[in-house]
Amino acid sequence: MKIAAASKKSLVLSLTLLVLMGLSTHLTQVSAQVDTFQFDTDEQQERFRRLSNELRCPMCQNTNLTGSTGGVAEDLRREIHRMIMEGMTDQGIEQFMFDRYGDFIFYRPRLRAETVLLWFGPLIFLIIGGFVAYRIFRRARALGEKTITLDESEQERLRALLGNKQ
Repeated sequence: MKIAAASKKSLVLSLTLLVLMGLSTHLTQVSAQVDTFQFDTDEQQERFRRLSNELRCPMCQNTNLTGSTGGVAEDLRREIHRMIMEGMTDQGIEQFMFDRYGDFIFYRPRLRAETVLLWFGPLIFLIIGGFVAYRIFRRARALGEKTITLDESEQERLRALLGNKQ
């Protein structure tokens, strides 16, 4: 009896420790660095959030500036804050980022001669693929409907071949 009670206590203690370890690991993963910037108006804060959500982190490559913890993203968030506080327009800030990092900084690159294939490439390839599939289907259908006629010498040769096998 004493052994069963002791094993139950150790089991409960082990499970409790396991749960606490899991929670502590989860809580450390949830915490992240948060930039605290002071703005004069709510509109400035909204502009900051929108710009940092629309711009891509050059270091992380597939994360916006808001979601990135990289040093470059921190610097760019500080830079955006500084430019907003200095009264720059969103277009001015975007142009600054474009001049510095090119089209890569934008999740939705601007429509320019260099990005036409990026914007319309998938549509062009879809149209070409549809055209090729239509041509293949049409050609296969035409071959299926085509009646084959043999001239006299070909019919004679076919009879000879069939006659030898029968």
